[in-house]
Amino acid sequence: MPLQNRVDPFGAIHAVPERGLFTGNRGIIHDPATKMLLKKRWALQAWIICVCQFRNVRREPMGRNRPQGKAGWTELFFLDEVTALAAGHRPCFFCQRERAKDFVGRFGEAFGIAEPRAPQVDKRLHKERLASGGKRPAVATDELAGLPDGTMIAADGNAYALRRGRALPWSFAGYGPAIDFGGFEGKALVLLTPQTTLAVLQHGFRPVWHPSAQA
Repeated sequence: MPLQNRVDPFGAIHAVPERGLFTGNRGIIHDPATKMLLKKRWALQAWIICVCQFRNVRREPMGRNRPQGKAGWTELFFLDEVTALAAGHRPCFFCQRERAKDFVGRFGEAFGIAEPRAPQVDKRLHKERLASGGKRPAVATDELAGLPDGTMIAADGNAYALRRGRALPWSFAGYGPAIDFGGFEGKALVLLTPQTTLAVLQHGFRPVWHPSAQA
C-alpha cells in the first residue's frame, strides 16, 4: 500500500506508487505509528526540496527517524524539481547548498535585495502556495510564450509544464507528448508556479527535469 507522500504541482499530497527524482519536506506532518498524514499539511513555512541520496543516510519514510524513536520530518516525493517548485518548495541548504544559494541569489536579483536570505523566500512563497491558501493568477494563452521554461500552468484541472515553447502534460509517472500553446485557446488558464519562483526562473534559475521531458 503506497504511503500518502507524493506531491502534485498543485501542492496536494497523494498515495501513489511512483516516487520521483526528489524528496523534501514541510516539517513533521505524519504519525509514525500509523504512517499516515495528520490533518495539517505543513508545520513550517520552509518547504524544501532535497536529494534522495545524501551521505549514505538511510531513512524510513514516515517512520521514527529522530532519537528516542520520535518522528522525523515527513518525507515527501516529487516527480522532478519543476514539480516541486510549482508546489511551492525551494532547494534545501543542507543537501543542495549550491542549488539553494543559486536560487536565493537569483531571488535577490529579482527583487532588488542586496543580501537575500532563505526565510525571506519562504515568507513570500507561503503567501502564494495553493496548498497554504494562496491564489493563482490567470494567464492568457498569448502570454505563455513569454514565460520561462519550468513554469507550470493548469487548464481544466490538469497541470502542464512549459518547455521550449510548448506545454508538457504532467502525471505522477512523467510527462506526456508536448502540445502547442494554441491547444489552450478558449480555456481558462492559471499559473501554478508561485510568482516568487517565477521571478527566480526569469532570472536564470534552471530546474531539473524528469527524463520524460526529453522525449
